[in-house]
Amino acid sequence: MATNRLDRVNELLQREIASSLYRILPGTSVNLAAVTVTHVITAPDLRSARVLISVMGSESEGKSVINELNNHRAEIQKAVSTAVVLKYTPRLKFALDASLEQGDHVLQIIEQLDAKDRQRETADEEVEADNESQAPGV
Repeated sequence: MATNRLDRVNELLQREIASSLYRILPGTSVNLAAVTVTHVITAPDLRSARVLISVMGSESEGKSVINELNNHRAEIQKAVSTAVVLKYTPRLKFALDASLEQGDHVLQIIEQLDAKDRQRETADEEVEADNESQAPGV
């Protein structure tokens, strides 16, 4: 199977899984506004797929959402199988995606480094200004 086809299948499954969440989980304790289907990674034989979910909030909220999704896995998989025509409907496994939090952490580190650089530049400019004002006139 070509990589392009597998990428298209992953994108199609991602869209269908995301839309099926709104049909299947509205009566549960899951806040669907905080849930995002970030990636779907399908096995080359289309027998299984790992669905990466990002949840805004604490790690415990993320774990409870993943548990709820795994409890409703069969319903979500059935909804996907009716909407997507494939030889095999992949068995879905939901997992928490921490890449967004890691990206936020990297951005925070970069901002801190930029702030330190700005402080150093300001301090260097002040030292240069003091040196120029204390230098004897020629």
